[in-house]
Formats: sequence, C-alpha cells, structure tokens
Amino acid sequence: MFEDFQCPYCSRAAATMKKIAKEYGQDVRLVFKHNPLAFHKAAMPAAMASEAAGRQGKFWKMHDLLFDNQKALEEQDLLGYAKKLRLNRKRFKRDLRDQALEQKIKAQQAQSQKLGARGTPAFFINGRFLSGAQPFDSFAKLIDEELEHARSVVDAGTPRSEVYELLMRTALPGV
Repeated sequence: MFEDFQCPYCSRAAATMKKIAKEYGQDVRLVFKHNPLAFHKAAMPAAMASEAAGRQGKFWKMHDLLFDNQKALEEQDLLGYAKKLRLNRKRFKRDLRDQALEQKIKAQQAQSQKLGARGTPAFFINGRFLSGAQPFDSFAKLIDEELEHARSVVDAGTPRSEVYELLMRTALPGV
C-alpha cells in the first residue's frame, strides 16, 4: 500500500486494512510504503514521524495515531504523539530530521511513480493494482484469487515461508 498520512481517502482505507488483517490473519502481509503528496504540506513530516517511531518499534501505533488525527500533524502534535507512545523523545526528535529516513521515504515515492501509482491510496496485491479507498469486497476478491494462486505454489513444493518472495520476484518486474 502506498499512502499519505494527510490523505482523507487513505484514512478510510486504514480501516479496511485492519479488517483485511483480521479476516485473513497470517495469509496476508501488509506492507506500508510512503507517498506523501506535494500538496499535503504535513504529509512528509508525518511520514518522518512514523519512520522515527518505527525505529523504536512503534510504526503501526504511530500510523494509527496519525490517521486518527489527520488535522493535527504539526511538529508539536507529532511530539505529543511520541510522548503518548512513550517513545524516547530525544531520539525521536533526532530521527525526525534524519536524512536516511527522508531518503527511504523519497525512494518509496519514486517506486510509486515507477509503478504508475501517482495518487493515494494505491494498493498492489501480489502485483495487481487496486486504486483508491475501495470497499473490503474489492480487496477480498483479489486477495482470494491470489491466495488460490499461492496455495497452488505451495502444493507444487514451494515452502510457505518462501511464497511471498517468489511471487514478488515476478509480480513487479524491475522494481
């Protein structure tokens, strides 16, 4: 999933992703990638905050806070969320300005562009593109089809632990 923390459609999709995780459990892997859109001025700082929290093992908790508080993404808000999550604030502040995290986010933006996912949210289910905050059923249809394919790969002898990597090698060539 390519998302922007200031995008209202991404916020709607976050609830769908939680339902997918609950319904499918270990059969799905949610991979979050950043695409902070230029016209969302707070999106890049929010992306940096999520990555800074991730360095302390709390990416998904910060992810949820940011989407729950999309209208409050100024630096003082981000610092407040860090406090709420009991992050090491000195480390968090330092990481908010870390060029390595900024480069990671920009690389994900570039990947999004290369894949043709210019807007947010954008999803790839084993390489199959799904654009926008779609209803759960739209995701379920693609996921079910991909799970059937994954099961056939396992039945053919690929260990379950290697299925994702195998499918990703062929799903998005050149990425």
